[in-house]
Amino acid sequence: MNPARRIRDEIAAAIRSGEWRPGDRVPTEQELAARYVCARATVSKALGELAASGLVERRRKAGTFVAHPPVHSAVMTVPDLAELIAARGETYRWDLISIIDTDDTGEEPLAGPALRIEGVHRAAGEPFALERRFIALGEVPAAADADFAKEAPGTWLLGHIPWTQARHVIRAVNPVRKETSLLGIGPGAACLELDRTTWRAGRVVTHVRQLFRGDRFDLVAEFNAGP
Repeated sequence: MNPARRIRDEIAAAIRSGEWRPGDRVPTEQELAARYVCARATVSKALGELAASGLVERRRKAGTFVAHPPVHSAVMTVPDLAELIAARGETYRWDLISIIDTDDTGEEPLAGPALRIEGVHRAAGEPFALERRFIALGEVPAAADADFAKEAPGTWLLGHIPWTQARHVIRAVNPVRKETSLLGIGPGAACLELDRTTWRAGRVVTHVRQLFRGDRFDLVAEFNAGP
């Protein structure tokens, strides 16, 4: 077998079997060259192919790491990020940043008393998405007593409040400095913003802005051609 192909296939097998987990550091080119008794150029070619397939991530001056697989979500649903991340075999965690009662929702499409909640969704211990959410207390009074330090508000809402209508707005954005810091990304990194409002019987339940790392999340729609 071609040496580069052998290296590529054996590393890919270790990743897919779970032996090497997302975030694990891959041995250096020098270490792999010694292990496989080949030139570093051969190792570099194999790692390049693995990076192109999305299995590893090569970081300048830092090395090569097992990539975090992108999470896929259907565009026309209201996803539970905890379930999506767990389905990829990664540990999910929600970190609450702040929660306040407010009557000022700015340009958000709801009026009256609301909870304003901000936090970070994490996958395998690393930042996955930022969230800023408003919950209409007039429609969801029970939210005032919920423990959003322990459970993400989106998860809580899906378990307690049925919705009848939702509207997504999806756009590419340039995050501000605070957002890049919270997401653990560099300036100019690609981000995907999902702006969503959900209603129940014509009344707004919640409005949320979620900012995703562009390398961690895909929005997917499947549909059939019309007659």
